[in-house]
Amino acid sequence: MSRPPPSQFRELARYYDLLTAGKDYEGETRALRAIVRRHGPRRVHTWLDVACGTGRHLEFLRRSYSVTGLDLSPEMLRIARRRLPGVRLIRGDLRTLRLPATFDVVSCLFSAIGHLGSERELRSALAHLVPLVRPGGLLIIEPWIDPREYRAGFVHLVSERSPAATVVRLAVSGRRGTRSRVDYHYLVAERARRVRHLEVIDLGLLVRRERLKALMEAEGLRTVILVPGLTARRGLLVGRRPAGPRAARRGTT
Repeated sequence: MSRPPPSQFRELARYYDLLTAGKDYEGETRALRAIVRRHGPRRVHTWLDVACGTGRHLEFLRRSYSVTGLDLSPEMLRIARRRLPGVRLIRGDLRTLRLPATFDVVSCLFSAIGHLGSERELRSALAHLVPLVRPGGLLIIEPWIDPREYRAGFVHLVSERSPAATVVRLAVSGRRGTRSRVDYHYLVAERARRVRHLEVIDLGLLVRRERLKALMEAEGLRTVILVPGLTARRGLLVGRRPAGPRAARRGTT
């Protein structure tokens, strides 16, 4: 998954950008703009990025849109504020999110949606996200790995270095029913400090893309699945909120 749960950001937020140094945020932003041009309204001015982390997507999205970011972690938001002076950044939980505004595009990227603990929480998150999308606008969600493609027992090693620190991350994946479990081991070496070992357990909700599509459609969104998406063939779900009287109508599933 993109990052450990919010309770563990305190230790790792400062290294997040270093560990994701190989991620092409600018290229992903170009892809997102193309998706919005194809599937979204004719005019797009406002964009809300939910679970924005340190603001790397917003850094490029702000060149084309008026952007707002939201994240649960104060440590991640602290870094984002240094990166994005003048951008509105809000601390909040996507499961209970209420804002006095709507946006042309609402996004939740890098599999942040996978940190939810159950389908019930997923339903609650969608019920709070959809009202933030203006009629005719888009909700874009990058899901966690599809359970049919998830590989238990996979081992992945990342090593990154900056002038200030070297970080090594070893990840070992497992599975418990509908939840993924990834055990992370971090070695962190900073100048004038000893090497530290941090252990993180990351639990994720494994939901088929088709099921997530059905849940988005139950909230009234006309939804398509785009593969391969932005990250490692996880895909993207793009839901458009109908304009006019049908905008408020919700289905059931």
